[in-house]
Amino acid sequence: MSSPSSTAAPGTPSTVREDIRDYYGRVLSSSDDLKTGACCSTDPPDPRVRTLLDKLHPEVRQRFYGCGIPLPQALEGATVLDLGCGAGRDCYLLSALVGPRGRVIGVDMTSEQLEVARRHRDFHARAFGHARSNVEFHLGYMEELGPLGIEDASVDVVVSNCVFNLSPDKSGLFREVFRVLRPGGELH
Repeated sequence: MSSPSSTAAPGTPSTVREDIRDYYGRVLSSSDDLKTGACCSTDPPDPRVRTLLDKLHPEVRQRFYGCGIPLPQALEGATVLDLGCGAGRDCYLLSALVGPRGRVIGVDMTSEQLEVARRHRDFHARAFGHARSNVEFHLGYMEELGPLGIEDASVDVVVSNCVFNLSPDKSGLFREVFRVLRPGGELH
């Protein structure tokens, strides 16, 4: 993962990424710090997801900056990729939904968020009755998944919660999503 240059011109991909990394990594300390909640659904989550939300570690819940819950339900045994996973809230919900035979891969460019996510892997494995964690987290850019070891046609489902809009290279992002999805895979 190349590091953004502090001398880059405003509005370039590297400065956009640096601004986003700073906001989500250093400015925000809880979901209460977000400047808006306008994009969030007011519909209650599915009852099963509500039960799972209650099992999440409080720090993971507190550091959630997405909106809504874009999670398909029939995921047992699937491999799911969460782009812009932050502190891991959706990854851990997905962990329960894919079960112990499934796999969840979280990617985020914010090391501070990933530190929170990684700190609670064992907690969530126990909370969901798994012998070991089925979640892995990678520091990197969602437009550059190859260097993270995410292979062609290796993922059943890609999810992203309020993050695609932050990409400075949406064409590259969609190319990567379709590269890693298996035939018949889904984007949520």
